[in-house]
Amino acid sequence: MDTVLLLALVSSMLRATTPLLFAALGGLFSERSGVVNIALEGIILFGALAAAVTAQLIEAPAVAQAANARVWYAPWLGVLAAMAVGGLIGWVHAVISIRYKADQIISGTAINLMGIGIPAVILSGLYGNTATSTPIRNRLPSWELFGIDGLAFNPLVYLAFLLVPITWFVVFRTPFGLRLRSVGEHPEAADSLGINVFRMRYVGVVLSGVLAGLAGAYLSIGNVNQFVSEMAGGRGFIALAALIFGKWHPLGVFGATLLFGAFQATEVLLGGGRLLPPTLVQSLPYVLTMVVLAGFVGRSIAPKASGKPFEK
Repeated sequence: MDTVLLLALVSSMLRATTPLLFAALGGLFSERSGVVNIALEGIILFGALAAAVTAQLIEAPAVAQAANARVWYAPWLGVLAAMAVGGLIGWVHAVISIRYKADQIISGTAINLMGIGIPAVILSGLYGNTATSTPIRNRLPSWELFGIDGLAFNPLVYLAFLLVPITWFVVFRTPFGLRLRSVGEHPEAADSLGINVFRMRYVGVVLSGVLAGLAGAYLSIGNVNQFVSEMAGGRGFIALAALIFGKWHPLGVFGATLLFGAFQATEVLLGGGRLLPPTLVQSLPYVLTMVVLAGFVGRSIAPKASGKPFEK
């Protein structure tokens, strides 16, 4: 029984960590380039909506003919749609923040608000309600981890954890990563060396949007089988807290998101709210977020040019 409980806890923790890890790594690329991206919450919602709607619309004709029709590529196209839409929203934030030098916090907040309102309009037009999309029949496959029963995850979970060493290598061991970090620390010096500061920042913000879109795809067609209004549930903000807690380093972000994921998985350990009030159990990740922000914001040193528009 203890083994079963442990497997359930580990499985729940890894699933809870996945969207946080995608979004936090995305935020790392953006902030390392010098652009604060608090729009992660909204981008997650847009990505989740794009993935669910795309997959459902692609499989709909086949499902109409046969209820058990297998359209294996539908969820994969949904994932690609989430990445594309996330990158597009990231590009919008980049244009506003980099080209027009608007306040990055205000731009991100506006995108977060649109992430609440625009999906409701789209859902109303496609499905006649403002809360959910039609469930998809064809979901991403599940692959067992080390052949252990009870530890089976869809490919996005494995991709999220694989991105940690890839991100570390790209940021700290490649010329691209050196340029990205330089424009986030000393953009004037980088510009004097011939590095296109604007281009690097655009790339960083768009990459953050792509990864946050993946987080949304995981939520809508990886973890469940439909889009639900406001299903991000504050994960974009928790990812930003993990980014600060992890000191803008991929390995630190990995540890921080695992910690937040573990707290989100505590409901399994606490018996689904039987040992403690359910509202208290569900509030633990958010309480932890506030504690981390209160205790580590002053100690963590962000990239020096983060949030500062660059004047050539």
